[in-house]
Amino acid sequence: MAGSQTPRPVIEVRGLTQHAEFAEAVRLQKQIWGFDEIELIPLRLFVVATRIGGQILGAFDGGSMIGFCLAIPGIKPDGKTYLHSHMLGVTKGYQNRGAGRLLKLEQRKEALQRGFDLVEWTFDPLEIKNAYFNLERLGAIVRRFTLNQYGTTSSHLHGGLPTDRCTAEWWIASARVRAVLSGRPFPRAPVAARIAVPAGMESIREADPPRAREIQKRVSGEFLEYLSKGLEVTGFERSPEAGAYLLASPSQESWEFK
Repeated sequence: MAGSQTPRPVIEVRGLTQHAEFAEAVRLQKQIWGFDEIELIPLRLFVVATRIGGQILGAFDGGSMIGFCLAIPGIKPDGKTYLHSHMLGVTKGYQNRGAGRLLKLEQRKEALQRGFDLVEWTFDPLEIKNAYFNLERLGAIVRRFTLNQYGTTSSHLHGGLPTDRCTAEWWIASARVRAVLSGRPFPRAPVAARIAVPAGMESIREADPPRAREIQKRVSGEFLEYLSKGLEVTGFERSPEAGAYLLASPSQESWEFK
């Protein structure tokens, strides 16, 4: 029919339990991140995760796995338990089409059913699409920052830069997260500082590595400075030219378990 559009695929998200499914998740790591063999999370760890209270989810288009998420349980120094979402990836043809959000929503649903109220993961502060997704679409906050957390990796996505990382805290039962996921407005604390990141960092990494490193040093320095003063990242603004992390004084009622 003239003017008709090809329907978008229906993505199914479900738990992974079989060795063949774990092997497919290992293969997707190579495809998505381009890691060398030595840096891949092996099938054995997927098996162990299912035995120790971890969480492994796959996203499928028909019979093909197009994304996955791996989380393992963690314990804070004070004894609090949480889920550490170590790896989530979606193949290139399905990025920006909602598959990542579906994986996170299923992760939240399953975690709540098991009594967790906190899921954490790390992300590259230079990746502004991920930052917007984590902070504005999911409602996570950032209060911790680590320099070169994983060392320099073989992934083309990291571009040879140190793996400086924000830690996202996703308080999955909080008023903030419930409001964000339902599309309702939620009051925000006044912005006390901003950290700007230019758009197109992938191209900058490839074309001008020294400039990419200088940008990274500045951004990392600002994170360390502002977080050391007790500020926390509670929002993100973006434009075609840049993104900006929005930092505010702590407002516990916005994220705590309720």
